[in-house]
Amino acid sequence: MKGIYIFLADGFEISEAMTPVDMLRRGGVNVKTVSIYDDRIVTSSNRIPVVADMAFGEFKASTTFGPCLPTDVMIFPGGMPGSSNLAAFSKLMDIMVQHYTEGGTVAAICAAPSLVLSKLPDIAGKKMTCYDGFEEALIAKGAEYVKEGVVKDGNIITGRGPGWALEFGLEILSHIKGADMAAKVRSGLML
Repeated sequence: MKGIYIFLADGFEISEAMTPVDMLRRGGVNVKTVSIYDDRIVTSSNRIPVVADMAFGEFKASTTFGPCLPTDVMIFPGGMPGSSNLAAFSKLMDIMVQHYTEGGTVAAICAAPSLVLSKLPDIAGKKMTCYDGFEEALIAKGAEYVKEGVVKDGNIITGRGPGWALEFGLEILSHIKGADMAAKVRSGLML
């Protein structure tokens, strides 16, 4: 899958979705928000409706699938039941597995590393973090759970929770555009 996309399901954590989108767009990345539904409107866990850039059918029709680069990124925000809703959508999970197997990057935060990324075929030995209490699924798949805010291991980027959404977004930006661009965005935010 070519490009950078963040996938939204009802019950997503708004800060974990919109903050990374903001960081990426500030860094000049053409990230698109994708509703996993036929409708572009997705409702956050705090009942805030968001209009995605595209519905899932539009994403499938307009995206190039096939060999991808590490700079092609699928992003999954946490929140409940948003993470469960993402994980239950088998068409998306099939695309994620293919994307990762072909060398693309996956990024997830909060409950999503555990519920979504645990569906990847081979995460044994990968360092990953997630929201406290969700680590068992990662450990069961052989991942090395690390209790840190943001963890990058190869083409997997994970974040611990909503308080780390900004750093999570900057880590994805650094991965795509380099540390200098991430530092420029960080400076512009007066961090």
